[in-house]
Amino acid sequence: MAGIYLHIPFCRQACHYCNFHFSTSLQLKNDTVDALLKEMEARRDYIGRAPVETIYFGGGTPSLLTEEELGRILNKLHALFPIAPDAELTLEANPDDMAIPGRLTAWRQAGINRLSIGIQSFFEEDLRWMNRVHNAGQALESIHKAQDAGLDNISIDLIYGTPGLSDGNWKKNVEQAFQLGIPHLSCYALTVEPRTALDTMIRQHKKEDIDPEDQARQFLLLMDWVAAAGYEHYEISNFSLPGRRSRHNTSYWQGKPYLGLGPSAHSYDGAASRQWNIANNALYIKNPGSHIEKEILTPVQQLNEYIMISLRTMEGLDLGRVPQQEVLLRQAEKYIKEGKMILKDNRLVLTREGKLFADGIAAALF
Repeated sequence: MAGIYLHIPFCRQACHYCNFHFSTSLQLKNDTVDALLKEMEARRDYIGRAPVETIYFGGGTPSLLTEEELGRILNKLHALFPIAPDAELTLEANPDDMAIPGRLTAWRQAGINRLSIGIQSFFEEDLRWMNRVHNAGQALESIHKAQDAGLDNISIDLIYGTPGLSDGNWKKNVEQAFQLGIPHLSCYALTVEPRTALDTMIRQHKKEDIDPEDQARQFLLLMDWVAAAGYEHYEISNFSLPGRRSRHNTSYWQGKPYLGLGPSAHSYDGAASRQWNIANNALYIKNPGSHIEKEILTPVQQLNEYIMISLRTMEGLDLGRVPQQEVLLRQAEKYIKEGKMILKDNRLVLTREGKLFADGIAAALF
């Protein structure tokens, strides 16, 4: 089984916190779609003939694609790849794009069966602080429109730990998702990435910096709320009702092969080889699929990556997949004694408190 990721590198405006590859000029959008189709042709054999069980349109803002552009991409995918009949087809969408009449029905008819909506917050002041395009009314309306159109396999993004976000408002954001019947939540602590607008404004004292203690507290509260509502905390930032996990993202954590198409997109062959496209729209358009960097992971790098990824999941790290288990167990003993990790069924699993330190614990086990 394999997956395909398509990076659509365009946005109407730049969110202050974002460091993904995108352009706010839509001038090259049509050319980029043409280049995507050419790259599919050039790299169709990367994942062999394994059935494609997930397709994910990310970005950027894939919901900026016109119905014709999305149709061309999907038709080409079906012509070149063995798409499984029950494949999960996810489109990342912004609420303002979902207000366009007929757009949601067209997505469903094209084969999109899952939406990942960039809500971030249901509060107007938070959205303005982040420099989001949509407003609070559109955030709520977008979910109702999707459900009315029969697209009820929905994930929404929410951000916590922003300066000014009270615990009360954070709880209201999460409870709003519960009330709307959203089956999947992706919740992220605000990160100040270097060279973003937010980073610059904080250094210039135009915006307040984040408080790690506030973020830790709101993450702990979140874990309590979702557990009480019946959601699985199946990955550090992801929560779902039973049976409603993101199949595409889960395939990443399980080490399955995937083909990444579009500027800056990454690919993995499922063994030890990684590739990634150039993060430059103009150069990508000139020679799609040719400006690629490659990396062969050493056995140690593969092991470290498994440690990092597996500890982020609720299933944890399977010691049966690790050479020299005794060494790893000795390294993990400190965290088991501190209550940050448990050993269960030959697996190392982070506890509620341990999830606060997931990256640090993983790095200590490398």
